[in-house]
Amino acid sequence: MSTMTDTITPGPADRGPIPLPPAAARLLVPIGAVGTIASAFMSWTWTPDFPGNLTIYGYPAGLQILALVAGALTLLYGLSLWRVKGLDRLNPAGATSPVFLVALSAFTVCWFTGIAIAVDLGGLVNLDPGAWVAMAASALPVVGALALPHPAPGTGLRGYFTKPDQPRAGTRSGLVERAVITVGTALALVVFTYGIGINDDDSETFIGFLLVLVFASWGLIHAGLVDRYSALSARHKGFAATLAFVAAVIFPFTQSDDHNANIGVNILIFATVALGLNIVVGLTGLLDLGYVAFLGVGAYAAALVSGSEYSRFSGVHFPFWAAALTGMAASLVFGVLIGAPTLRLRGDYLAIVTLGFGEIFRIAVNNLDGDSGPDITRGPNGITQIPDLSIFGFHLGDQHQIAGFTLGRFANYLFLMLIVTAIVVLVFTRAADSRIGRSWIAIREDETAATAMGINGFRVKLIAFALGASLAGLAGTVMAHVNYSVNPQPYQFAGAAPPNSAFLLAAVVLGGMGTVSGPLLGASVLYLVPEKLQFLQNYELLAFGVALILLMRFRPEGIIANRRQKLEFHETGQLDVPAQTTLSDGATVTKAGA
Repeated sequence: MSTMTDTITPGPADRGPIPLPPAAARLLVPIGAVGTIASAFMSWTWTPDFPGNLTIYGYPAGLQILALVAGALTLLYGLSLWRVKGLDRLNPAGATSPVFLVALSAFTVCWFTGIAIAVDLGGLVNLDPGAWVAMAASALPVVGALALPHPAPGTGLRGYFTKPDQPRAGTRSGLVERAVITVGTALALVVFTYGIGINDDDSETFIGFLLVLVFASWGLIHAGLVDRYSALSARHKGFAATLAFVAAVIFPFTQSDDHNANIGVNILIFATVALGLNIVVGLTGLLDLGYVAFLGVGAYAAALVSGSEYSRFSGVHFPFWAAALTGMAASLVFGVLIGAPTLRLRGDYLAIVTLGFGEIFRIAVNNLDGDSGPDITRGPNGITQIPDLSIFGFHLGDQHQIAGFTLGRFANYLFLMLIVTAIVVLVFTRAADSRIGRSWIAIREDETAATAMGINGFRVKLIAFALGASLAGLAGTVMAHVNYSVNPQPYQFAGAAPPNSAFLLAAVVLGGMGTVSGPLLGASVLYLVPEKLQFLQNYELLAFGVALILLMRFRPEGIIANRRQKLEFHETGQLDVPAQTTLSDGATVTKAGA
């Protein structure tokens, strides 16, 4: 059977906004990419005061490395336009928009760096020749891409941001597909390690990293490579999940600073709680605005039985497994107690009640200080000096030498959280694929229809509420020991450092509701960006509000979309594509092999 591919006969309206011959346009892309790569080996400024020390010839550093990577990727896509053997697989459809978006990754990072040098150091005089070469060279691929045939005639510039149709992917042997998954996982580990390793006070480099990552990823999505990789991972789900876990285990060995391992621990805690919320919001469709309270219940329960001298029960010291069960049980009980009288409500009414529960929890633990109420939580002082965990004789608070690598305290807790996250992912996937999981999805889609089909809506929703609460309690158990203390401050709807209810909900929506990897990615982004961009900490709610508005406008199903919701949000109503279509300007689109 022949493969379905698009053959487009250009008409007048198919041409890009820049009038250049097609051969010249295709030539501009690799020429500009080579110039961008060369500029990375030149000096961009005369003073080392700019972050990254961009003053050395022949040795890229900081933002120059990012420009080098973006330029190399642009070169590959530029050569793919010439159908160079092997490179044409980077852009199977031969589309224009992937080339344009990848070119933007180099353009934005080079121009951002030039502008940042001028602003930070006080004028354009601080730019060395390398910066001027980078800015000029990186503009050439963008010009060339805009001179190529228009990807979606009649749509203007918007067409360059519209994902083109892709030819049907062929099948490879299982060994080759597993090798592709391995390479993709390794690249993801390298990208994450580089991003998390950027110094917290080097916001310019992290912004450049985000620019390259966003536009390059956007280009790969338009080229169809991300969809093909997702299909491979779906076919080899167990292998892909194992590789992801192995990559996470390798991560602490790549870090010389335990602070980065601390960021990793907090991301995993945040992500694990977001996965629990995903059961309630993503699978069942219940808007819970006080979910962070269940995290607090688990953390306080674990702190009370931790053996801390500031605990109300200081003589009680449970081992970790017993403390984890205690935290889960306490959160489960609260989930049932709160859910039983409230889950008969729907929509905004349920959201208001759960928001009230979150505030009641915070106020209650703040008042259980011996003055306003019983002395249980020590009020705003919290329970401090929670001892480190010791599991099977392995003390997580000590440094350990493994294969010549020194692993600090946070690296130890990172390994523990990896196990906890793996358990939560297993519970989520098994529950979602079970009979009860299908009932949750039915309730989410149409509770009235689901009830008419015999599903006990109240019981199903209560199970989801209780299971999500218990998973949050498990993460709270570890968080109490990682932070050495618990206090009421973090357990707010918004305003405090994550995790709080607003950020947890944003992680689920941003990453993709109803998926496993979506909340993990959403939590990583929402935690890492404020951590690296310190100047955003006072405006992070504004920044994330703008980000969510843009996301709802351009990708309402989230970064990693659930297939069912993706079809709902992008319903076209056209299942059959004609073999040949004639456009209004006379151009024809032919389906080869139809």
